[in-house]
Amino acid sequence: MKKDEILAKIKAEKVIALIRADNPDGLLDCAKALAAGGLTSIELTMTTPGAIRMLEKATAELPNFLFGLGTVLDAETARAGILAGARFIVTPGLRPEVITLCKRYSVPIFSGAFTPTEIINAWEAGADAAKIFPAEFFGPNYIKSVKAPLPHIDMVPTGGVNENNVGDFIKAGAFATAAGSSLVEAKALKEKNWAAITTKAKAFVAAVAAATAK
Repeated sequence: MKKDEILAKIKAEKVIALIRADNPDGLLDCAKALAAGGLTSIELTMTTPGAIRMLEKATAELPNFLFGLGTVLDAETARAGILAGARFIVTPGLRPEVITLCKRYSVPIFSGAFTPTEIINAWEAGADAAKIFPAEFFGPNYIKSVKAPLPHIDMVPTGGVNENNVGDFIKAGAFATAAGSSLVEAKALKEKNWAAITTKAKAFVAAVAAATAK
């Protein structure tokens, strides 16, 4: 899948499921549960033990999903993720060397940023979108305010996004959103309660549909 196609799919789906776990057990089943609810863009974080190996297995077994690698802090990790099959890379903060490497491989990169200066710097460095993190402190109104002078920069708010406010983030101008514990609850993941995760995914999908309805 080409870069433009990956970005178009994420933009259409509007929600990236962010999975953090103490171990990789059950992550494939979790991905399938999310897909059953309508979400197939999934970010595995480097804070999960064995994340690269898990990513390699996930992309091989579920080739129609968009698996990305998050919490990437350096170019070496980004390259390892891309070679393992990551369709996109996400950083928690501005990491110019990661952006440069992703551009070299033509892989979408969402760069962590928060202030207008950081957002502009990420964009000028070549990021495909600024990951506005942590988004929970100022909420959708912050996205709306920053988008006013920077309408050309795509933004992906992360942190505090849930089924009740995801529509507000989209209406505020977000390119997409990323949701972690509000979508993939630690308890559900630990107990392998895939039905609960599917139900949550459906709630997010419904909220996005309502927000984007003409």
